[in-house]
Amino acid sequence: MFKFPPQGPRRLRIVGLGALALLVASAAVAPASSANPAASTAEKATVDVAAPPGVDEIASSSNLRQIANIPKPGPFNTTAALNSDLAFQDRYVFAGNYDGFVIYDVKNPARPSIVSQVLCPGSQNDITVYGDLLFLSTDSPRSDDSCSSTGVPSSQTVWEGIKIFDIKNKKAPRYIKSVETACGSHTHTLVPGKDRKSVYLYVSSYGPSSTYAGCPTPHDSISIIKVPVKKPTDAAVVAVPDLFAADGGGNPGGNGSSTTSGCHDITVFASKDLAAGACMGDGILLDIRDREAPRVINRVRDTTNFAFWHSATFNNAGTKVVFTDELGGGSGATCVESVEPTRGANAVYDITGRGDGRKLVFKSYFKIPRLNTSLENCVAHNGSLIPVLGRDIMVQAWYQGGISVWDFTDSARPVELGYWERGPLSETERIIGGSWSAYWYNGHIYSNDIQKGLDVLEVRDWRLWSAQLTKYKEFNPQTQPTYWGGL
Repeated sequence: MFKFPPQGPRRLRIVGLGALALLVASAAVAPASSANPAASTAEKATVDVAAPPGVDEIASSSNLRQIANIPKPGPFNTTAALNSDLAFQDRYVFAGNYDGFVIYDVKNPARPSIVSQVLCPGSQNDITVYGDLLFLSTDSPRSDDSCSSTGVPSSQTVWEGIKIFDIKNKKAPRYIKSVETACGSHTHTLVPGKDRKSVYLYVSSYGPSSTYAGCPTPHDSISIIKVPVKKPTDAAVVAVPDLFAADGGGNPGGNGSSTTSGCHDITVFASKDLAAGACMGDGILLDIRDREAPRVINRVRDTTNFAFWHSATFNNAGTKVVFTDELGGGSGATCVESVEPTRGANAVYDITGRGDGRKLVFKSYFKIPRLNTSLENCVAHNGSLIPVLGRDIMVQAWYQGGISVWDFTDSARPVELGYWERGPLSETERIIGGSWSAYWYNGHIYSNDIQKGLDVLEVRDWRLWSAQLTKYKEFNPQTQPTYWGGL
């Protein structure tokens, strides 16, 4: 997501093998013809919308429908208070907002309710959870590390970094610790420690400047915070690895893509000791066997079509990575006829080779096949895999381009399976809005809409039947779980 100028133990439960066999048999005998409603839905799912929906109108394929919405609660109900990322635990959804976070109870997904709300300004408030702990990113210069801090000019930076909350009591979260990090924390990724006694945060930040007091140049690094689970108040930065030193620095920019000065987002596949980093002008693959010393084993650039490497998602087997390009910084109208379908899109890469010889090999681009108006910010943004047996399918947010479900099992020929979107927020001006994050969690899609609040979508599609068998106890989308044993 764009940066505003400064103001001055995942656990997976699978149903029994008997139920699995029954569902496999049911899917096998389902006729793939137009007489089958599910098959008919599949055929219609990728039809383009001839005309974008009007202001606040909803358009969708027949296999996705909204079942709930909770508007942003006050004081988050202003245009400037942008909703951001999501995390999940048991029956709860944790939703970041530039002014704090909200905890929702989604035991009944069709009737979510607000459990608590914490006012704690500090964009973007990227969010993760682990047991009784909640972690929140602050990436704007603040007067101090409290939740009553005020914004200050970057030349006077006092504090940016990670805030830690105790969420044992979901109705009354407690702020217990802060950890300052270089250049703040635009996003962070939760990485389970191998001894289960600690959890790590890989903190991504960027935008250094000779006049930025908390973020001088150069900045080709990430910060690694170690959090002792039983004593989180001892959390501290334990390493600040330079990810690009071995290759003479990151992308210098001026070549059709961004200058690399840090990373925007990192996704870890902890069970495979792998991570993928989206680092502004570079996409990287990392070995994270040593959690405190990640190593870059391959780096790729795309100076033709990628403007800003934003985020990454592995497939089920850890043999592919989907990188997103946030062309226009999240505020641009890039889903219009004048912008090529290879711009502001996803790029699918296969991972070839073994060990340190692994390489990222480009296979294709994917962009939603519908046009938006010039009044809608639209570009590839946050999404997650849908745990479908034997397929690589993900759900993804596209800001005001809505929510897309697409299949990249064939790396060279990705295809959309369904979509859901709202029309623009205004008839006369472009207001930043739309789905910031769209994730699959325990049978439903949850979307944090920047302006409209929490949306819950139901999916009815026979191709996704096996996803209903996966139940999480905890889910942080950038901490990627293994589905189906990595099939």
